[in-house]
Amino acid sequence: MAEQRLGIIMNGVTGRMGTNQHLVRSILAIRAEGGLRLKNGDRVMPDPILVGRNAEKLQKLASDHGLSRWTMDLDAALANPDDTVFFDAASTGLRAGLIKQAVAAGKHIYVEKPAAETLKDALDAARAAEAAGVKHGVVQDKIFLPGLRKIKMLRDSGFFGRIHSVRGEFGYWVFDGEFQEAQRPSWNYKKSESGGIILDMLAHWRYVFDNTIAPVKSVSCLGAIHHPRRWDENGEEYAADADDAAYATFMLEGGAIAQMNSSWCTRVRRDDLVTFHVDGTHGSAVCGLHKCWTQSRMNTPRPVWNPDVPQTMTFADHWQEMPDPQHYDNGFKEQWEGFIRHVMEDGPWTNTLLEGAKGVQLAEAGLKSWEERRWIDLEELSL
Repeated sequence: MAEQRLGIIMNGVTGRMGTNQHLVRSILAIRAEGGLRLKNGDRVMPDPILVGRNAEKLQKLASDHGLSRWTMDLDAALANPDDTVFFDAASTGLRAGLIKQAVAAGKHIYVEKPAAETLKDALDAARAAEAAGVKHGVVQDKIFLPGLRKIKMLRDSGFFGRIHSVRGEFGYWVFDGEFQEAQRPSWNYKKSESGGIILDMLAHWRYVFDNTIAPVKSVSCLGAIHHPRRWDENGEEYAADADDAAYATFMLEGGAIAQMNSSWCTRVRRDDLVTFHVDGTHGSAVCGLHKCWTQSRMNTPRPVWNPDVPQTMTFADHWQEMPDPQHYDNGFKEQWEGFIRHVMEDGPWTNTLLEGAKGVQLAEAGLKSWEERRWIDLEELSL
């Protein structure tokens, strides 16, 4: 059994998501476990080099986690033949260009979603990676969440019968920064910096529905800018001109209808920050990030509509929580492990840049639907 080093160029990981989910809970967690074991018994030890624009942040991040390699020179990092994987979690607007740059350097590609700002750029990047023969992928973390994996298990087992509708609620209150510091960076609310919840979240909902319910075929979407005044990281007021809420309806293959509300302007009174309610002819299920509750047709109560008296039925009592059928690791880490296996031993992989382009396609269609106030059908994509 040998240890194989895998050099990973990690661009843009000084941000919240890059640091917490990708560096600490994925790459460093794999290192702490002694590397990732392959089928032949060898262990792959990820060796990251942190790349960014702020030397102070990079040095501190590396020092805090016992890493020695960091640089502000992306060109030099890409020129190093000993680092064979390029990962990006920086600005969406720059991502397609960075993918092409890394492909030209012969690197395998793994990036955060959305894979690009436009469908054309996403497809161009995917085609460049495919033509170069490098491995490529996009982060699709939510299908690794325990709650959605349980929904998929129920679907695959036939529990739902014919699924006819899905209702999803995502979001929470993001402070505007005037009196309390915002939990999200200000670029999220600026069009010029690729902000907006439609581009951000519809890219998620595409792969979620495609993989757990049925493929998305068309969309009707209404966006909104509910809070046009916000304050940035320096306490300066600015005009928020990117959508902070989206109200979308999707038609899925087979005829199911999915409704998805996404908002950074809502105060939560539900089981989790994201919930999905799936209804079928034989049963229904509701899941959050981790937990899932079911109700079969044989256990469905008979409520009586009577607005003249207080409701006596506690509806939540009629649902049964699913047990955990297995141990669930961090979803980002699991997907990183899958990509590393894909690179090192050609392991199975489905979360390609083409799949990432599908997410951009839905976001772009959602924005077009909002602008033109009509349904938009999705064309089949290919490389």
